[in-house]
Amino acid sequence: MAKPAGPTSHDVVDIVRRALGEQRVGHLGTLDPFAKGLLVLVVGRATRLAPFAGEWPKTYEGVIRLGVTTDTDDLTGAVVATAPWTAITPAQLADVIGGFRGTYEQRPPAYSAVKIEGERAYRRARRGEVVKPEPRPVEIRELEIVEAAVPDLQFRATVSAGTYVRSLARDIGAKLGCGAHLTALRRTAVGPLLLADAVAPEAVTPAALQDAAVLVAHLARRQVDKKERDAVQHGRAIPSVRMADAGQPTAIFEGAELLAIADQVGDLLKPRVVVADD
Repeated sequence: MAKPAGPTSHDVVDIVRRALGEQRVGHLGTLDPFAKGLLVLVVGRATRLAPFAGEWPKTYEGVIRLGVTTDTDDLTGAVVATAPWTAITPAQLADVIGGFRGTYEQRPPAYSAVKIEGERAYRRARRGEVVKPEPRPVEIRELEIVEAAVPDLQFRATVSAGTYVRSLARDIGAKLGCGAHLTALRRTAVGPLLLADAVAPEAVTPAALQDAAVLVAHLARRQVDKKERDAVQHGRAIPSVRMADAGQPTAIFEGAELLAIADQVGDLLKPRVVVADD
C-alpha cells in the first residue's frame, strides 16, 4: 500500500480488510502516522509467510532538522532541548554521517512499541515515566545526505529490519552536538518491493494483490508432482532432492504455485507452513 501521511498503519489495515472482505490482514512493519510511503500488507494465507520476509531491509527518504530535540524524536513531540547548529562544517557533517554507516547500537525511541518489562514503551512514556529502552544492534546499509539546506538535512537511507529512523535522526544530532529530530519520512522500498508499484489503500482490489510467492523468493525451491502435492498439503514430509543449508527453509512449489514452506529434517522436507488451498 502507498500510505499517506495522517492515518496509522492499523487504520490502513482496517481499510484493506473492509475493501477485500478479509479479516486476515497484517503488515511487514508499521509506519508512524506522520510518515508516508510503502506499507507492505499480507492478506489471507499470505499472513503465514510474513516471518520469512521479516528481515528484509527498508529504504527511506526524509528530512532531519538540526538544533531541536523532541521527546518523540520527530515533529509530533514536545521540544525538550535546542542548541545552535550554525558552527557545523560540511566536513564535520560528512564525518558524522559516515560514522553511522554500518552497525551501531541504537536505543529505540521512548515513544515506541518496544516492550519494557512486558509493557509497551509508549504507554509508560505517556504516563510521564522516564523511558530508556535497551540499545540493540542495527545496520545502516546506506546513508546519504541528498541536500544540506541547514538546519534541514534531506537524506536517503537503507537500514536493517528493526531500525528506527527517528532514533537515527536523534543520534546524528547528538553526534553533531546540536540535537535533531525527524520532520518528514517516506518509505520507498521494503526488500524487493517498491513504492512505485504500490496502490493507495482506497484503491485496493483483489486484482492489485501480488503473488504471495514474492515473500519467499529468496528461499531455495523444490518442485513437486501431484502425489507429493497431496502429501505437502496434509503436512506430510516428502523426500529432499538435495540437502538444504542448515536452518534454511525451502519453498515448495507445484509449477508456479507456492504450496508450503518446509524444513530439512534428515533427508526429508517437513512442511512448516502450508499456504495452498486443498
